[in-house]
Amino acid sequence: MKKIKIKAPATVANLVCGFDILGLCLSEPYDVMEVSLLDEKKVIIHNEGNSSLPTEPHLNTAGAPLLDMLNEIDGNIGFDVRILKNIKPGSGLGSSAASAAGAVVAANHLLNNKFSKPDLVRFAMSGEKVASGVKHADNIAPVIYGGTTLIRCIFPLDIVQIPAPQLYITVVHPQIEVRTADARQILRKEVQLKDAIKQWGNIAGLVAGLMKSDYDLIGRSLEDTIIEPLRSILIPEFSKIKKQCIEAGALGGGISGSGPSIFMLSKGEATAKEVEKIMQRIYNAISLHHYTYVTSINTEGCTILSQD
Repeated sequence: MKKIKIKAPATVANLVCGFDILGLCLSEPYDVMEVSLLDEKKVIIHNEGNSSLPTEPHLNTAGAPLLDMLNEIDGNIGFDVRILKNIKPGSGLGSSAASAAGAVVAANHLLNNKFSKPDLVRFAMSGEKVASGVKHADNIAPVIYGGTTLIRCIFPLDIVQIPAPQLYITVVHPQIEVRTADARQILRKEVQLKDAIKQWGNIAGLVAGLMKSDYDLIGRSLEDTIIEPLRSILIPEFSKIKKQCIEAGALGGGISGSGPSIFMLSKGEATAKEVEKIMQRIYNAISLHHYTYVTSINTEGCTILSQD
């Protein structure tokens, strides 16, 4: 096999209360990536339709992980990467993670699955460092493992897959950009113990709710007293959208990753579509261009479209 084309899906990181440790893989949107083997130890990047992204491998979120991978491979092997970006950078939907994780998953298939999934996460985190200055795996792990994941520890890496009941995810992406690096800079470096205790309870409750298929517990646990109050001020009409969506029957939700996208979880598809209408109505009222998605949990992560 010399060439492979894959889908690299979007993700929702944090899941409200689990900053940098929880993530969920979406069925859509997704990037399309084509990776080919080279007989020279180098990485070539082509950004199809997005000239603003760097093509220098060490500055590219797909290129940097592949360079790390090549450092652990003997022989003259390299990769040519073509990326069709459907997940907009700065959307809060794991655009950098899709490129980083998609690149290493595709390359690993070309190498007959030489590396383990934890290895792939380790490589892909280099792409997140390029994007935000910090190695984190809350978007990376769901793309590679699929489903919902918990990052118990980064060093040493410890990833836990969390079973979840059927959930529908409604996402609205207002067409403004919130850079991950900027969204991190506004966060407090220290938090009060009482806030941390409340956050720990919500994280534990959310994980337990997912594993027990307890929708009420899931909803009660989708609360954040540390990150959301600071980041939500960057997102127009955030509080109104969240309040009205929950009143319409959504279990709960919040900021997707660092924003500006907002996500809501619902038990049924009809509720998820009603939530979508609310999001659309609120942003239409202020003439803010946006995209919406009603989707589900992608339990596979990256999937192969074709291979030669």
